[in-house]
Amino acid sequence: MRLQKTTMQFLKIYGAYFAFTLTVVLASQTAKAQFVLVEADEQFNLLNYNKAITLYTEAYQKKPTLHAMQRLATAYRLNNDYVQAESWYAMLTKTNGAKAEDFLYYGNALRNNSKYNEAKVQYQKYVSLSRADVATQNLLMLSCDSAMSWMKKPVAVVIKNELALNSATADWGATFGQNSVVFTSDRTNDLVKDQLRKNKPFLKFDESNQAPDKNIYGWTGNGYLRLYTKDAKDNVALFPFDAGSDYHVGAATFTANGNEMFFTLTKIPAHVERENGVPKTVKVELFSAKKEADGNWGKPVSFRYNNVNQYSVGDPFITKDGKTLYFVSDMPGGKGKTDIYYVTRYDDGSWSNATNMLELNTAGAERTPFLDNEGNLYFSTDGRIGMGGLDIFKLSKGNSVPVNLRYPINSPQDDFSFITKDSKEAMLASDRLGGKGSDDIYSLAFEENLSLKLEGFALAANTNKPLADVLVSITKADGTILSTQTDSLGAFSFNLNPNIDYLISGKKTGFRNAEAENINGLGASLLKKNIYLTPITLNQEIRIENIYYDFDKSNIRTDAALELDKLVKIMKENPTLWIDLGSHTDSRGNDKYNQKLSQARANEAVKYIIARGIEAYRIKAKGYGESRLLNDCTNDKPCSEEAHQRNRRTEFTIIKQ
Repeated sequence: MRLQKTTMQFLKIYGAYFAFTLTVVLASQTAKAQFVLVEADEQFNLLNYNKAITLYTEAYQKKPTLHAMQRLATAYRLNNDYVQAESWYAMLTKTNGAKAEDFLYYGNALRNNSKYNEAKVQYQKYVSLSRADVATQNLLMLSCDSAMSWMKKPVAVVIKNELALNSATADWGATFGQNSVVFTSDRTNDLVKDQLRKNKPFLKFDESNQAPDKNIYGWTGNGYLRLYTKDAKDNVALFPFDAGSDYHVGAATFTANGNEMFFTLTKIPAHVERENGVPKTVKVELFSAKKEADGNWGKPVSFRYNNVNQYSVGDPFITKDGKTLYFVSDMPGGKGKTDIYYVTRYDDGSWSNATNMLELNTAGAERTPFLDNEGNLYFSTDGRIGMGGLDIFKLSKGNSVPVNLRYPINSPQDDFSFITKDSKEAMLASDRLGGKGSDDIYSLAFEENLSLKLEGFALAANTNKPLADVLVSITKADGTILSTQTDSLGAFSFNLNPNIDYLISGKKTGFRNAEAENINGLGASLLKKNIYLTPITLNQEIRIENIYYDFDKSNIRTDAALELDKLVKIMKENPTLWIDLGSHTDSRGNDKYNQKLSQARANEAVKYIIARGIEAYRIKAKGYGESRLLNDCTNDKPCSEEAHQRNRRTEFTIIKQ
């Protein structure tokens, strides 16, 4: 089966990918790259982006092409990997053949990574190339300006990662149930071993009519979405009901008495319509269920507006009295990509015609409506001035203009599924930096003590000159992050709690990320701290100090391991870097043997680095033998052991940033 990406930002659905193999042995490097590209294209067209990324990376390393570059940028973008997407779009937009939309997506990735001034440059290029209308120009530029302003004056609220709810995968859609929290997750564990992100595609068969895989979702490589429940003791279990689907289920909403629920799911219908012989996309649907006398949930009932072959319906919210249902759909006649609608329930249980909430819907995507006890409506959208991705807005009762909840309630990434239990408890979902997984659930609380002022400058490590537009971040122990940008003089400041440990770090395009350092005010009212960033120069050898080898040996010595660990740290802190790792010998022994020995040494160093969590495709081993001596200790010339050892070294060269 195949997936089709739509503009909707609902659930992600996956079916089994169509296996593609070739038996011909292809000898040349170009032919091998082309073979891998064919496989990569198959996976990309099936929306198996996780696997496509691996294949396109392999193809690009064999032979760099515009096609592989475009597909890698797209696949990372659709997987919401903003850091990698930025890296590939940066390369793509400098290549002949880049399209206008590539500059838009590059700007979006920069914006998602809080690089707002850089994003504006790319947006201006996009506007020039595409001749975008004034409304689009204003939305892009004002969003960047507003975000930078909000980050400098953040809302006094604490964003806490709800660690008991979150996993290494996507967790979102929390709602308060009866003495528990019900939420949605695509985690893979023993609870759903035989079954199985918030995102975007819907089921679509390919020509083989192969059934979907029931365990792994190829878009992300994770499991399928399921409903879970967490009790007061933080025990997490599958929510006890049968939704009637082997695929995604979630998120859910409940009436006040907990006896009725509405939820989104995807399943293969009995009849899938075809267009020109190809099956149409299967859409997301809404269902409801009621508790029966024995306390179990009854059979799911299809919602009136479901139309699985024509449009999607999702993101339900039922009012506590069960009389009004809000939902999101891309049904014909809407204002944008997805709109928020509501229906009312008659006494006989039937639903009224759907009303489009025109006062809040935009040309973008509206998501996750929620009505609080006071009648205020919260929702998310990417169609208004915001930080980046989906932002949470509040439409106060009696008002007609929604208000952005600003930073740090909103982040440069997707923020959605905002709910409140009362005036003191609120939750949201976000894929902001610092979480446990792709989407995490967070709670909100007002900050009571921000009496520590942190001030400093971001400086270039090689010149000590101040750096503007550096993203400086403060990270708490639970991973939550507060960020700001340096001004034109490189200055930054934060208001913090003096009794909490923080990590401070910095990022800027063209520089290696500043090494994270611990800070704690220990009761002080003012703390000063500078950070230093090292510029990146492509294709320039960088010596790894003290990487030496015993004579005629290739094994990694203990002293060398300590130095290689530093390179591992750099690569973990800079996940887009690709490097060539070169190893050199001294002149003793014949040239051919030394070439072989140096390659073995390089291979051992690379194996060491990969074993510590660095992806193999990011590092390549290269042996230079005795061809690049650092001194005049050439063949047969008497030299001290110390002089010879200086030539037995390892260096790395950054080939992609």
